[in-house]
Amino acid sequence: MADSTALITKRTRGGWNAAIFIIVVEMTERFAFYGLASNLLTFLTNELGQSTATAAKQINTWIGVSCMFPILGGFLADSILGRFKTVLLSSFIYLFGMVMLPLSVTVVARRMREKVFFMALYVMAVGEGGHKPCVMTFAADQFGESNAEEKAAKTSFFNYWYLAIVLSSSIAVLALIFIQERVSWSIGFSIIAGSVGIGITIFLIGIPKYRKQAVPVGSPLTRVAQVIVAALKKWRLSCTSHHYGLCYDEDESESTNASKMVYLLARTNQFRFLDKATIIDEIDHNTSTKKRNPWRLCSVNQVEEVKLILRLIPIWISLIMFCATLAQLNTFFLKQGSMMNRTIGHHFTIPPAAFQSIVGVTILILIPLYDRVFVPMVRKITNHHSGITSLQRIGVGLFVATINMMICGLVEAKRLRVARDHGLIDSPKEVVPMSSLWLLPQYILVGIGDVFTIVGMQELFYDQMPETMRSIGAAIFISVVGVGSFVSTGIISTVQTISKSHGEEWLVNNLNKAHLDYFYWVIASLNAVSLCFYLFIANRFVYKKLQDKANDVEGEREV
Repeated sequence: MADSTALITKRTRGGWNAAIFIIVVEMTERFAFYGLASNLLTFLTNELGQSTATAAKQINTWIGVSCMFPILGGFLADSILGRFKTVLLSSFIYLFGMVMLPLSVTVVARRMREKVFFMALYVMAVGEGGHKPCVMTFAADQFGESNAEEKAAKTSFFNYWYLAIVLSSSIAVLALIFIQERVSWSIGFSIIAGSVGIGITIFLIGIPKYRKQAVPVGSPLTRVAQVIVAALKKWRLSCTSHHYGLCYDEDESESTNASKMVYLLARTNQFRFLDKATIIDEIDHNTSTKKRNPWRLCSVNQVEEVKLILRLIPIWISLIMFCATLAQLNTFFLKQGSMMNRTIGHHFTIPPAAFQSIVGVTILILIPLYDRVFVPMVRKITNHHSGITSLQRIGVGLFVATINMMICGLVEAKRLRVARDHGLIDSPKEVVPMSSLWLLPQYILVGIGDVFTIVGMQELFYDQMPETMRSIGAAIFISVVGVGSFVSTGIISTVQTISKSHGEEWLVNNLNKAHLDYFYWVIASLNAVSLCFYLFIANRFVYKKLQDKANDVEGEREV
């Protein structure tokens, strides 16, 4: 009776009924984040008096730090706290930082305003560190691997997860920017703080429906270290001569529980040096204790888990420039739009940051089309459950991003010609008589690139990570966005230094005297190089392949 009750409970928990609560929580958090980040350049330059280049670097650094903290958060979730507790704790930290924002522009003295404001930003960054890597993986965990129906639903989950994020961020961009600029910054900041509070409440309401992960049993990084140490200790041994055989002494391989056997990994031929950690030599064979020394002998499954991580590292590197391109959305794209004609009729002027909603609208249109039209159509040709593989999806987005930066360079060159023809080179506060509709292609292409690359990255870094390290996998995916922001800051500083040394600084406050078009072409060139590197790596990538004890299936290659 107890077993049947537990089975019924397990079946009634999880699935879309549980995931919807977590999706709503993420929507409120993203509403708050983009309501702040999308117009942050305007606040820093107009309210705090920073220069455009300085503000851009400050924003990139903050976003970078926000995306690096998840590595620590993912580690804590997978090794100590678990994903549910990490999401809950980090959400309260995030809320505390959000509450500090309106206080920094109302209660705090003006001379302390900047310090308190940035303190609030970095308290939020700490909260992001626990929230970001765990909330998506916790939601994806609501769909089981052994149930065919839930496994199929998980493929759609990643599309609709991103769709929900974009919907909330688009609402934030359209609504909050007008409130911040037309009413007051304090009210705008208060609204985003309130949204986070609502999100935490909804998350707590959904507790009875959640399918929670098992209690963490220790650091998953220890398993990685054990494989490396064991392989180094046996570096003289030959993999072709197994001596006393290979170690399959993994709990899952010896269990009679079929649900556990599903998750064994097939052996692969990449990183053969690590296979030495599985060889049972004379010392292992003659050990007096039944329990093996994990720092000297590792199971085949444990070694394959480490290989999964190593395969993702080159992919991660190749995605840095794509994320550096995204950093322009909240910085130079915004400044570029502020210099162009944004009027509708005689009285209404579109705030520059509102153009970011075009990205959201593009994604809101494309994701349902991708999931309901493109995937079923291509699936008939490729016989792949997702239509195309995650790597193919990412590659399309990288190509789109490269083309986009070329278009950005051409549009900015035209804007500079119009400014020069109308004698506005020395008039940075005058609007250049060129319609801001010229910016539509670059915003639309950002949205198209996101549909392919961002969603593909989420799926790849979740699916290809070991089961016990999926929060860290999400953190690694998020960290590439942070590194991309740092790289963007580095490119800005390098371009400023080199161009200034040649007598003409490209990135000055007066964009009519600057050469933002040259900067865009630098980004496009680096994107092209990164795309070539990605194609080289992706063509050699081996996807995770599962096996059971009786069927030693090799990992298959997909691109």
